[in-house]
Amino acid sequence: MKSAIYPGSFDPVTYGHLDIIHRAADIFDELYVSVLVNSTKSSLFSVDERVNMLKEVTSDISNVHIETFSGLTLQYALDKDIHVLIRGLRAVTDFEYELQIAQTNRKFSNDIVDTMFLTTSLQYAYLSSSVVKEIASYGGDISLSVPPQVARRVYEKYGIEYRSH
Repeated sequence: MKSAIYPGSFDPVTYGHLDIIHRAADIFDELYVSVLVNSTKSSLFSVDERVNMLKEVTSDISNVHIETFSGLTLQYALDKDIHVLIRGLRAVTDFEYELQIAQTNRKFSNDIVDTMFLTTSLQYAYLSSSVVKEIASYGGDISLSVPPQVARRVYEKYGIEYRSH
């Protein structure tokens, strides 16, 4: 069985993330979408909230498993005996950073952990969780960026009444 890990903060999960999840789930027998527990990073949603949102929006994909991890992604992958990490790329600027991480992971795993880059579909190339949060914080429309159940939760965090668009 071929398995992969798609790690990230998913704060919140966007349609761009879901695009990568669907495509990676089509390639691999099992896909672990893994939420990083990072106490030094200020997040809008708790780890449990992010896990619950991911479970809700991926419930129709039978080979996707939602988990959490802390520490190094590489160590998490090695502990699970999974040798492929999935990373989404929106732009060339993402590639420089992600390439350096991928090369480091490969070197420090004695060449057994590879990174597979999936370019985000053009319709989501502009999209990031940070942009979603900024737009929502001003009451802007995020309906093209996140599923409705996620939008509702984002607006609630900002004390803004949810309006479906």
